[in-house]
This record gives sequence, C-alpha cells and structure tokens, in this order.
Amino acid sequence: MDDALNFQIPSIPLLPDVLAESVWRPQPGLAKRERTRVQLVQAAIQVFTARGFAGATMQELAAAAGMTTGTVYNHFKTKEEVARAVALLLADTLCRRIGESQQGIAEGAQRMAIGNQRYIWLAEQSPQWALMTLEVAAAAPELLLKIRDYVLGDLRLGVKQKAFRIPSEAAAMDLINGTITQAMRSVAFGLAPPNHGREVATCVLRGLGMEAAAAKEVAHRPLPPFPPIDAAPVAGTKTQARTKRA
Repeated sequence: MDDALNFQIPSIPLLPDVLAESVWRPQPGLAKRERTRVQLVQAAIQVFTARGFAGATMQELAAAAGMTTGTVYNHFKTKEEVARAVALLLADTLCRRIGESQQGIAEGAQRMAIGNQRYIWLAEQSPQWALMTLEVAAAAPELLLKIRDYVLGDLRLGVKQKAFRIPSEAAAMDLINGTITQAMRSVAFGLAPPNHGREVATCVLRGLGMEAAAAKEVAHRPLPPFPPIDAAPVAGTKTQARTKRA
C-alpha cells in the first residue's frame, strides 16, 4: 500500500475569492497528462500551505491529489521541481489579477502603489498563503523573476513619466522587493499596525524619488477592485467553504 494513503489530507486555509477563482478553476481542453500535472500542482499548493515547503513530502502531495507517489514522480523528479511549477502558477495568478485591477490606470506611480499594496493585502487576508508564497519564492526563484517583469514595467513607466528618480533599475528593484517582502512577513505575523500597506507603499514611492506629499497622495488613493472572472465552476470552492465553516 502506498504510504500516501495513510496521510490525512490537510484542510487548506481560505484564499480570497478573487484569487481562488484563478488558482482552483478547471482548465478545460487539457490532455490527460496535463490535467494530472495541474492537479498535482494544486495539491502541492495545499500541502505547502499547510506544512510549509521544507516540511512537505512527495507522499503528502500524492495523498492530497488522491494519487500514488509513483504518479507524482512521473511528473516531478524532485520537490524543487514541484516548487517551480507552483511558483509559476502563483506568479501568473497574482500578476495577472493585479494587472487586471490596474486596467485603465496610466500613471506608473499609482500602478506601483497598487501592486505594492496588493501583496500586503494578501498577507492581511490570508497569512498562511502569503508565507507559503514567500517560502516557495525562496526555493523557486522563477516566482520572483516573473513578478519582476510586471514590477519593472511599472518602474520604467514611472521613470519615463518623471515621477521616479532612481540611480539604477537594479537598486530600485531591490528596494521594492525587499521592502514588500518584509512588509508581507510583518503583516502575516501580526506585527504591523493598521493601514500598513498604504504606509509601506508611501515609503517605496519616496524611495523611488517622489516628494513626500505626492507619494502619500498616490499611495492613499482607494485601491481599484479586482474585475470579475467569467462565471465558471471553480474547483476547490467546496474545500474553501468547509474551511470557512470549521
């Protein structure tokens, strides 16, 4: 008997609906092998969130997916390979949904403030998901590289519009990534005061060369809502509902 069958599947922490729709929704039209891979990646997110990347095992991943450990190894040779696949899905979901909420906003500074605050918002809404994302990013740099492309676009737009004055893109990107990553940790661990996202976004804009009053005004604008995803059955909805009631 496969060891995975003796493992109790952990309940998954609640993820905000505007992100859950993208992470768990079915992907029609995939070949059987591709569908299996997607199911394994979704199961890995569940296990990594509950156990942490370091503590998770391939046997637990198999149990969460309802498959044998052998099936897991047919798709992923190592846990690091699984982390890379998880990283790409998380990065795509986060960046795409944040990008969709920025539609129609042409000001690079405001786009930067929105992106900064949305990651901190994730830590407020679902601390375990935020910490899992940070842990996976450490194991799979692909997540940060994909997010980097989106952030860099807003940074360059702000520079072009003369809102930002930076010594180098590399220094600015380290400032942004380091600040937001630490802010997410502070919020997730309950160490941050109210309105931390706005204040952190203000500091980032100041660090990118904006005057204090302008940075505060931009960072304190209301966040635009996430646009709705076209209605479709969403895998994982029942799991989330059970978790919320528990």
